[in-house]
Amino acid sequence: MSRTHSGRVAVVTGGGSGIGRAIAEALAEAGAAVAVLDANGNAAEDAAGAIAAAGHKAMAVACDVARFEAVESAGHEVAAALGPVDILVNNAGISPKHAGKPASVLEMDPAEWNRVVEVNLTGAFHGVRVFAPGMARRGWGSIVNQSSVAGKTHVGFVAAHYPATKAGLIGLTRHLAGELGPSGVNVNALAPGRIDTPLMRGVATEVNDAIVADTPMRRLGTPADVAAAALFLTSADGHFVTGQVLDVAGGWKLA
Repeated sequence: MSRTHSGRVAVVTGGGSGIGRAIAEALAEAGAAVAVLDANGNAAEDAAGAIAAAGHKAMAVACDVARFEAVESAGHEVAAALGPVDILVNNAGISPKHAGKPASVLEMDPAEWNRVVEVNLTGAFHGVRVFAPGMARRGWGSIVNQSSVAGKTHVGFVAAHYPATKAGLIGLTRHLAGELGPSGVNVNALAPGRIDTPLMRGVATEVNDAIVADTPMRRLGTPADVAAAALFLTSADGHFVTGQVLDVAGGWKLA
């Protein structure tokens, strides 16, 4: 792989598994020093260890992005170990299910709603608040927010809090692109479709089969598909692209 990100320092939240881990690995292979942040410290350590074993620079930080003080502390750790952060991927997200099914909004526990908003949306704000000021001061930075096709259209296998937060990330992305652009920071969102991860496998097989049948590319996406899009948007080649929402969905839910 071309070392398009040499000399860059990247933070990937939710980087311990699934799409986040694939993005962290791709950034490292492209030459970036990568900080893997994850609420699951063991997963973060495993991902960072695998990146280091492949000959790249990485570190792990156990971090609940819903807590500003935790993200702020992580920022200090990353700066001390790797240097100033150039790239932020706000990937951390949750989508609670109950016996494999989403809660109805008519019965949802308000605590569940609040937790999803805190992780998926407020967590992204925390990342921006901690890492974007340094990017702006230095005149270069790149932020990718992990939205979803579900943030743009109805998807029946997630609960109301998930699309609400993913739509919120689209609004946040567009605002940040306008606010941070004059400082040399581009901000974009990815909107994955159905991606083959362990989280997805908690849903009935027939659900995924129906999505494949409704997807023009006739397959589920892979974490590598999403990582490739993130790699472009955080590269010098993609830096003039800002305020965009890029579907990585094989044509599913075309709008």
